[in-house]
Amino acid sequence: MAKKTNNKPNTGKNANGKPNSASNRNVNANANTTAKPKFNVLPLLAVCVVAISLVVVYAVNRQPSASGTSDGSSAGDTVVVGQGGSLEIPVSGITEEASFYPVEVDGTNMEILAVKASDGTIRTAFNTCQSCYTSGQGYYGVQDGELVCNNCGFHFTADEVEVSAGGCNPWPIYEEDKTVTDDTISISYDFLSASKDIFADWKKAS
Repeated sequence: MAKKTNNKPNTGKNANGKPNSASNRNVNANANTTAKPKFNVLPLLAVCVVAISLVVVYAVNRQPSASGTSDGSSAGDTVVVGQGGSLEIPVSGITEEASFYPVEVDGTNMEILAVKASDGTIRTAFNTCQSCYTSGQGYYGVQDGELVCNNCGFHFTADEVEVSAGGCNPWPIYEEDKTVTDDTISISYDFLSASKDIFADWKKAS
């Protein structure tokens, strides 16, 4: 007698209609072997290395010189001037837009501004207002090529620096208060130290 052949397809279910364990194992195995996307970290590492290198170079270039003079290349550099020294400002770095030179004298933070007037002369002043200096907010910024007092809002042109005195003008540094050559403007420790009291309440952020 011929045997009956079971031609029913394998549905992965037992006689009760429930999935059998072998089928479950096959499904789980297929799920576990599904390829996971890989994240390439090399471009990210390269960006981090470049960023760190730029930060290091920037920090090194911002360090004040050991001689206690400023090269004027960065408005953020604070130079400590001690007894017998001077602040040296290179003339080549001064333009029609005011530059600011932070300096520390006897523990007091001060700032000098220098600008080229329309007649080509170099004008210098302390970055503090003759009227507003006691407020601590009487320092200047640059707006549309003019100096603007942070406290009172008055505007001043480069031609008024070191000429006009009193009022809200920048505190002038006259010819007799500095030494000027073709290359540098030198402001001595003695003069800076004698002027430090006008910065006693100065609150400009460094």
